[in-house]
Amino acid sequence: MKLELNTDPLKEWKLHSDWYSPTRLHDSPVEYDFPGDRFIPNRSLMDLDQAYTLCTSRFNYPAKSSFSPEYRRIIEGNLTLDSEGRPFRLLVFRGSPKSSRKSIRYIDELRRKDEEDLNRINHPIQERKISMTYTKVLDAPTIIDDFYSSVMDWGKNNILAVAIGQEVHLWNAENARIDCLVSSDNMDDHPSSVSWSQNGKTIAVGNFSSDIQIFDADTCKLTRRLKADHDAKVAAASWNGHILTSGSNKAILNHDVRASNSLVSRVDAHRKRVCGLKWSTTGNLLASGGDDNVVYIWDASRMNSTQFVHRFTSHVAAVKALAWCPHNFDVLASGGGMYDGCIKLWNTQYGTCINTVETEAQICGLEWNKNYKEIVSGHGNSTNVDRQNTLSLWKYPSLVKVGDMRGHARRVLHLSQNPDGLILVSAGADQTIRFWEIFGPAPPAKRQSILSSNAFLIR
Repeated sequence: MKLELNTDPLKEWKLHSDWYSPTRLHDSPVEYDFPGDRFIPNRSLMDLDQAYTLCTSRFNYPAKSSFSPEYRRIIEGNLTLDSEGRPFRLLVFRGSPKSSRKSIRYIDELRRKDEEDLNRINHPIQERKISMTYTKVLDAPTIIDDFYSSVMDWGKNNILAVAIGQEVHLWNAENARIDCLVSSDNMDDHPSSVSWSQNGKTIAVGNFSSDIQIFDADTCKLTRRLKADHDAKVAAASWNGHILTSGSNKAILNHDVRASNSLVSRVDAHRKRVCGLKWSTTGNLLASGGDDNVVYIWDASRMNSTQFVHRFTSHVAAVKALAWCPHNFDVLASGGGMYDGCIKLWNTQYGTCINTVETEAQICGLEWNKNYKEIVSGHGNSTNVDRQNTLSLWKYPSLVKVGDMRGHARRVLHLSQNPDGLILVSAGADQTIRFWEIFGPAPPAKRQSILSSNAFLIR
């Protein structure tokens, strides 16, 4: 047998290394996905010093090298260049065969990038400027300085209703027209709560005499008088469709204003007067706060019983201020009286406290910013002179304070906001009503991209 010696070391190197060579991977007609982010070689099979020298040095080779310059040049070319002389990476990670269908994640990334580009072009990012001063003042002589009342509400029809003394006045925000809705001749009786229906067509006025008057908003005529079973003034009221819920001394009453016998249910849970009532945005939960320092959460379908959903007892003073979050319908904000002074955020799905902050002042009202994740608190009496009679703006959900607004000379009794959520109104014991634009300006409108307008969102 005749043995032939291989005088071409390059041919022998190609023979043994062709299977895993980078050139073979680069020239392969099969396309691959590369879900990983790196390639980790087996370092026990590598001479790192020799590899580093050959890959990084083109002129300084080992003195004892037995390879000719021509051979080294050919090796360098095979390690760093493809067959057409283009550079490529030495270490290549072979992934799974690539599918011709684009992934859902890829479509989402394209859609998001397209929307960001449109917003960047049409709506340059600008820092929001918050006005900390009031823009308008209305006189409210003889407004009652009573923490346990709710005599101001801004309806969906853009009309602000406020009880001043023995009268209820309607201020039209569009034309500044003022109408007197009702006036009582009884010096011992006057409105103690005002509440617009959700559609802005009906307004309920609760009185110190414990009865409730229902008015038509267009004609300002009395359509019904509910002789409620309250034994004290109607301190709070809240609508849920055609159901009007009112609160007084210990009792919560639900009225169906369409029925001749309007009383649907009665709940006696609070040990003292009820001073706060708010139906959730979805209409399935009712929050009630009382002078017994307790907050109850009620299910709309079980209001015939005293079986509550949750009972929160963390406050140590009366809870009048209640507000449901427009950004997360399961979140409720509550504020305590002077000896509590805490804003608490509750998760009503799990019955847990999300966050709490000490304001150092009596909390008379809470209003959420519909356009940004913020909440405003209106404050009354305080042992800290710098904290009383102010409005404070807080970030949600961190409850980090953005700033304080000053203007009222006495405590801020009531808060409300206009239908589009850009203007906040406050009524104070200093007999003034002040308008603030701390909720504006509105954020730029979100525009649909070309991709998102025709994309299917169901997966």
